[in-house]
Amino acid sequence: MKLTEPEFLALITEHKGILYKVSRMYFDQLEDQQDLFQEIILQLWKSLESFKGNSQFSSWMYRVALNTAIVFFKKEKRKPDSYTSINIDPVAYDGYNDEKDQQLVHFYKAVQELNKIEKALILQFIEGFSGKEIAENLGLSEVNVRVKTNRTKIKLQEIIKNQGYEF
Repeated sequence: MKLTEPEFLALITEHKGILYKVSRMYFDQLEDQQDLFQEIILQLWKSLESFKGNSQFSSWMYRVALNTAIVFFKKEKRKPDSYTSINIDPVAYDGYNDEKDQQLVHFYKAVQELNKIEKALILQFIEGFSGKEIAENLGLSEVNVRVKTNRTKIKLQEIIKNQGYEF
């Protein structure tokens, strides 16, 4: 499937929430989130020829975004922190809700403690991907996806509870 640059940009704009979620799942620092966001867009553009249209663009986008995030995360973990932590939310949402925002803060903080596969699993689970789709995206069996997803949900609940917060 051949997409023009305007078509590609329109699809990126339509599904940019995916990029924000992946960036926020893997990094808690605004600068890192922004860097990853840009890196994902670059990798999407570079690998656009590999999108054959056999799946939805958003599914393909998830695969590229998650793979890019995992590689980027490994690179960034090796770098020493050279800046002061600034706790700013990179995404301004319409219809801001303080309670919901606090829940998201605790959720994303808990997600930071998951390993890369658990992060990818939970993100796709939240987005409503089927077990089969998650299995295909991550190269796991459907049974393994179900087991890992259940264990990850329990682990997240424990982490959030240990933070002193419960939904």
